[in-house]
Amino acid sequence: MRNRGQASTGNPTSRRAIGQVSLLALFVTALVTAQLTAAKILAIPLPVALPRIGPEIALPGAAVAYALTFFASDCYAELYGRRAAQVMVNVAFVMNFLVLGLVWSTIVAPAQNPEFAATFEAALAPATNVVVGSLLAYLVSQNWDVIVFHAIRERTGGAHLWIRNLASTTTSQAIDTVIFVGIAFVAAPTFLGIGDALPIGVVVSLILGQYLLKLLIAIVDTPFVYLVVGAVRR
Repeated sequence: MRNRGQASTGNPTSRRAIGQVSLLALFVTALVTAQLTAAKILAIPLPVALPRIGPEIALPGAAVAYALTFFASDCYAELYGRRAAQVMVNVAFVMNFLVLGLVWSTIVAPAQNPEFAATFEAALAPATNVVVGSLLAYLVSQNWDVIVFHAIRERTGGAHLWIRNLASTTTSQAIDTVIFVGIAFVAAPTFLGIGDALPIGVVVSLILGQYLLKLLIAIVDTPFVYLVVGAVRR
């Protein structure tokens, strides 16, 4: 029995299957966490005040969890191909609506403790403008990430993984930040009457601050992309 177990663990096909399931699980877990934590706005203090940003970075609580989705999608695209990565991204987009439906069904269901129910709703009920902004930002930026990743892969003949990881993640994170902040805090309040529109100066500060943190995360996650890809391929 021991030999059979060892052979199964060392099987390249088995290792690729484990890697695939693990990356899918990481992507979905990070995406669901991002949906549930987006309502809280974080204030990350900086060592020094930066121009147009100030002494702290304001960003949704989902920022770190959402950054993990780009890490997972880049690893997945490198190991299993462009088509598989796009299927993962677009199926997960549809699953976002399932998450929202399950959350809202729980919120509107009769509660035994009304006081706790009010707290539960305040914590988990996503603002409509945030939902609209995050869904559109996700759909565009995640597909862009996969397309750019594989375009660079084809041009470099599969070499220089760090280049395609950084290029795809940094550009897609920029697109995601601009679309999310622009729709959630400018377009939706102005044209749809959803939420409160923020002054342009505040919007610019939000975009710059969020992107700065996302850029740092993209740089830090590159060695881990090599680690995951190498472990599955070894």
